[in-house]
Amino acid sequence: MQQELIKIKTSPDQHLALWKVFSEKSQTNKNIFLTHGTFSNKKVCLSIADLMTNNGYTCWIMEWRNHGASSYNNIPFNFETIGKEDIKIALDYLYHELNIKRIACITHSGGGIALTIALIAYPNLKSRIESITLFGCQAFGAANSSFNFVKIWLGKQAAKILGRVPASKTGSEHDETYHTMKQWFNWNLSKKFLSDDGTDYVPKMVGIKIPILSICGAGDTFIAPPSGCEHFLNAFGHPKNKLLLCSKALGFKEDYNHPRILHSRNASIEIHPLVLEWIEGNSS
Repeated sequence: MQQELIKIKTSPDQHLALWKVFSEKSQTNKNIFLTHGTFSNKKVCLSIADLMTNNGYTCWIMEWRNHGASSYNNIPFNFETIGKEDIKIALDYLYHELNIKRIACITHSGGGIALTIALIAYPNLKSRIESITLFGCQAFGAANSSFNFVKIWLGKQAAKILGRVPASKTGSEHDETYHTMKQWFNWNLSKKFLSDDGTDYVPKMVGIKIPILSICGAGDTFIAPPSGCEHFLNAFGHPKNKLLLCSKALGFKEDYNHPRILHSRNASIEIHPLVLEWIEGNSS
């Protein structure tokens, strides 16, 4: 597997990192767009990209602004910024600069929220996407118990005081500011998926008529609990949409938690091949 960094200019002194990941087996007509979530970068996508490139795909991993090899600055951003700006910029590059006609998408956590926002804001982006795979993705269903509600509320207050959520609390690499995380806190506390201007995204999700595989872990009890992932998936509008719960009770090697559902040895053995099957079963 080889990696090539493409720096997409977003301003004279800023760029968005788009990684081309490929192997000698990769074909130009088989493409996958991937992106990570909060606190993270391209590393969480590399293990599944390895499988995909060895099965003929070229993978394109977008790193959010202020993450990985993308430019860093002090301008506040949130999930809507990533969706309406970063993901749009990356997909426009793939569609128009590289002339990619058909593509599958794989996202982790907040990357799936941002992709959803992008497809609602720019419906024309949907036409070339054949399938979507969401790992650990929900926006308004984490407060599924009184304990989780209190935990989210306390997390919001702590982040507001600190001005950020330290990466050390998540075992990840990138801190996130309170400004970035405030939307996630508010969506889950209110159980409403609202834009900054008050628009309700949920009724608009039904217009994303693309086959979606939502993968959740039984051990992910806080960030993306299975019930929250199910509620998020149910808001979309395709009859082929599928929820995959990965747990010991259902024959998987472990009750996967939030990071391990995508980035772990066990996931590469038993979950990633199911994603490959999903993508190939929904390609034209």
